Amino acid sequence: MEVRRARAEDVEGIAQVCIEGCWDTYAGIRSRENIERNNRIFYNHERITSELQEEDGWDGYIVAVDNEEVVGAIGGGMISEKESEVYVLYLDPGRRREGIGSKLLEFLTGIHLEKGAKRQWVSVQKGNQKGLPFYEAKGFQYQSERPAYSNVEGENYLSFRMSREIGKGDA
Repeated sequence: MEVRRARAEDVEGIAQVCIEGCWDTYAGIRSRENIERNNRIFYNHERITSELQEEDGWDGYIVAVDNEEVVGAIGGGMISEKESEVYVLYLDPGRRREGIGSKLLEFLTGIHLEKGAKRQWVSVQKGNQKGLPFYEAKGFQYQSERPAYSNVEGENYLSFRMSREIGKGDA
């Protein structure tokens, strides 16, 4: 398995792994309408293609590829001079517990460290029993609770804001 920056030929795989991962993660804790809307907005080919490259506050997509198939994707960026954020991390649901998420997070954390980050943030859906234990195992600690980024009028989903110190050998 190779972890690397995403390329144009990875767009379909990124979309597939994010959409499937989103369904696997949020089924039962978010409405079908919410999941479908978020997948349509965030994981369409046009948007993913436009987000392959780095820009201010976004480091481009990073992928895990096994036998020429995208099995995981992560994205994040700097949110201040010394702080970064993980915005998205999804795996092929059939490939969980193989260390893929850890390798993706390690790669992205390396980019953040190179850019001067000392603290890394993530928002995790309250009730997400796939994401919360993963991030806690990586040293992220609960900081606060706030409305989920993708809420629309009438939705009251909550996210836990979690952070960890980086740069002391942990990735």
